[in-house]
Amino acid sequence: MPKVPSPCIGVCKFKREGHCIGCSMTKDQKSAFKSFKKNAHREAFVELVVAQQSCMGRYKHWETAYAKRCGKKKVKLEILNGGKAA
Repeated sequence: MPKVPSPCIGVCKFKREGHCIGCSMTKDQKSAFKSFKKNAHREAFVELVVAQQSCMGRYKHWETAYAKRCGKKKVKLEILNGGKAA
C-alpha cells in the first residue's frame, strides 16, 4: 500500500498567523507529519488538517490540489470528496 502523502501542496508561505496559505499547516505540523510511519496515523493527521482548514476558512483550493497529488501516488482517502474515496 502506498504511503499517504503529506497535506502540503507545495505553496509553503506562512502568512496566516504562522499557517501556510496553501495547506493551513504550521511549520511544526509539517515536521510532525514526517515522523508518522503508519498510514493510519498519516490519515488521521490529514483529517485534522481538513478540520483545521474548515475552521480557518479560505482553503477551498486545497482539496482539489491534494486529491490530484493522492491520485498520482495511487492513494485513496475517504475524507476527500465529502467522504467518498478519491
